[in-house]
Formats: sequence, structure tokens, C-alpha cells
Amino acid sequence: MYGKAASHCDRRRQPMADESKANPQGTEKLGYLGLGLMGTPMTRRLLKAGYQVAVWNRSEGKVAPLAEAGAKRAVTPRDLLVNSNIVFMCVTDAAAVEEVIFGPEGLAAAPGAGKLVVDFSSIHPDAARDLATRLKDANGADWIDAPVSGGTKGAEEGTLAIMAGGEAGNIERVRPYVLAMARRFTHMGPIGAGQTTKLCNQVIVGCAMAVLAEATRLAANAGIDANRLPEALAGGFADSIPLQLFVPRMVQGIHTPPLGHIATMLKDLDTVVDVAQATSTPVPMASLAGQLFRLAKAARGAEADALEIYKLSAVER
Repeated sequence: MYGKAASHCDRRRQPMADESKANPQGTEKLGYLGLGLMGTPMTRRLLKAGYQVAVWNRSEGKVAPLAEAGAKRAVTPRDLLVNSNIVFMCVTDAAAVEEVIFGPEGLAAAPGAGKLVVDFSSIHPDAARDLATRLKDANGADWIDAPVSGGTKGAEEGTLAIMAGGEAGNIERVRPYVLAMARRFTHMGPIGAGQTTKLCNQVIVGCAMAVLAEATRLAANAGIDANRLPEALAGGFADSIPLQLFVPRMVQGIHTPPLGHIATMLKDLDTVVDVAQATSTPVPMASLAGQLFRLAKAARGAEADALEIYKLSAVER
């Protein structure tokens, strides 16, 4: 989805004039890179809050609607950092992060002293630490790893939970902007700590999806109205946001737009297993959930909604 600086960007456009020091609102100039399921609604919230935002994405089609909403186009990731004090980024995986930073016309090619890159992507904690160190050495820019939880619904409504790793001063510098996109922004420790916290989140969410799929299929196969499970269990020990959100979508087959892709959940659960091995942590439930999502990927496809794991539970009657 994301990768090399867009070869199909309109070459007639000139890079934006460097206005990163001038801001009539008295706030910092912002950039957002990666306009996918999460990046687009998060950028819209920044624009709605009145912030000046420049955007870049490999495919121009995702840039155009945000430009119409008031965002400025950047020609390349380098151009984005030249004209922003803080660049937010949300791409698919560590390889995509590497490409937009160190690829041709990447962020590392721009002067970075005094600037800050905030990565909302979910990647391995070791990768976050490595990329942060290399970027700092390349151009002096600072780094926050800040993976998000809450899905597309949370991105649209500004109710995301964001867990961050980085220096305390940098966390406070970006806090007002992040809170335009999220309900909660928690500093968990040094670089990499945000990614580790997100893995804990994915253990819970991935296992919850698998367990809720099992319970919902049991209800359906036993002849009761699975649609009423959230109502029946509300307020009890089984109640939760996943119960209330996931079960109706499973039962009714609501998978567009997806809350998240199967491939994304599988990537995160595989990372959990890797970190667990490195730290001698037993993760039997997360390991099983990962295998179920691997089956779902084979059966439904990598880009299918993660909640389609429900369709593996049993043959429809």
C-alpha cells in the first residue's frame, strides 16, 4: 500500500515553499504520511481541529479528498518533513516505514534537527528502536513510536487509545495534536515501549475476536438469536467493548469497511510470539489465536476483515 516516493505524482507540481517556521495559528506545522484506513480519518480530525496539515501518500487518489478538505499536498516524504515540524505516519509494516524514511526522497533526506516523527504504525519494538536510531544519525530528527487501538471507528470519532514510547519532552510537545485524534495518549517509556504495549493490546483483542467468534457460533448453532448476545450479557462479567462491537458485525456479516485486516492482526500476533520467545514469556492463547488468523487468511484472504474469523468456527446450518 505504501512504498517508494510516488513515481506517478504529478511532476508538474513544485515542492511547497518552506513555511515550517511561519504559522499564524501559533501552532506547529503538521504533516501526515500514509492515508489508509486510519490515516485518512485521523488527518480529517486534525483539519477539523483547525491545524495546518500537509499530506503525502503513494497513491494520489487518497490525497485528493484531503486536499479538498484543506490539506496541502507534499510531492515526496522529504518535501513533507521539509515543510513540517511534526510528521505523523501510519503505514502497513516495518518495511513500509523503512521505505518512506530511507527510500528515494524519504524523510531521512530532509534536514531533521528540531523536528519530530511520530509513527502510528504497529511494528516490532526492535524495529522501532533501530529506525529511530538510524533516523537520528541521518538527519537529527527525533522519534516517537505511538501505535493506536480503536480501529477505523475510533479514528473517525477521535476516541483512539494511543500508547507511546519516546522522550517525555517530545511526548508533551505532540500531546495537543494527538488528542485531536485520540481520547487517550499514554507515555509508556522509552522508544519501543509504545510498540510493546500495542502487542499487549493485540493479545487481548486477537484472543477476544477468536473467543467471541466461538461463543457467537455456539449461540447460532444452538438455535438462539446470536444478535441478542450483547444485550443479554450487558453489565455482566462477559460484557466488553469487543462484545458490543464485534458480535453484531459477525452475525450480520458487516465487514465493510473492515475494522482491521486479517493480515494486520496476524502480523501483530506473530510479533507477540517473537517477543515472547525473546523474553521467555509463555503466550499459549495468543499463539493459538495467531494460528486461527493464519487459517482465516488462507480461507478469506489477507485483506479481509479480521472479524471474518467467525466464518471459520463452523459450517453454516
